[in-house]
Amino acid sequence: MLVREITPADAEEFVKLKQQVEESSEYMLWEAGERKANPDQQRKMIERIESDENSTIFGAEEEGKLIGFLMAIGGNARRNKHSVYIVIGILKESRGNGVGTQLFYELEKWALTHQIHRLELTVVTQNVAAVSLYKKMGFEIEGTKRHSLLINGVYVDEFYMSKLSKV
Repeated sequence: MLVREITPADAEEFVKLKQQVEESSEYMLWEAGERKANPDQQRKMIERIESDENSTIFGAEEEGKLIGFLMAIGGNARRNKHSVYIVIGILKESRGNGVGTQLFYELEKWALTHQIHRLELTVVTQNVAAVSLYKKMGFEIEGTKRHSLLINGVYVDEFYMSKLSKV
């Protein structure tokens, strides 16, 4: 498996990957078919993130095909530029095979070289596999966002989790 930064040339495949992840995950923010991004919009978004010194997107690739991604979106203000918000998605058939672990290892290396001190994310409390991965990677639960999302007609809570780097 290769983990690398996503480039504008990946836009079309990245759109497909996000759609596939959203179709197979009950815990992503966007429901299947809800997001209407096209490759051109995605390309512009990737270019915008590339130009940000405190944001990036990593893709996990197997046999030339994207199987997972991790987006790290940095703060815009001087007071939160040291912090990134993380979104991760992995194809259903690739989950549990170390893809998430490898994406986080690359993120941590990138964070050290970009003076990122705080990594943060939210996760549905019932998403046991994801919570386990994040804890394994050193994230801690800071709090609970009560009734944060409405999934299948039921309000669910999310944990707010973070990890402080050694920068």
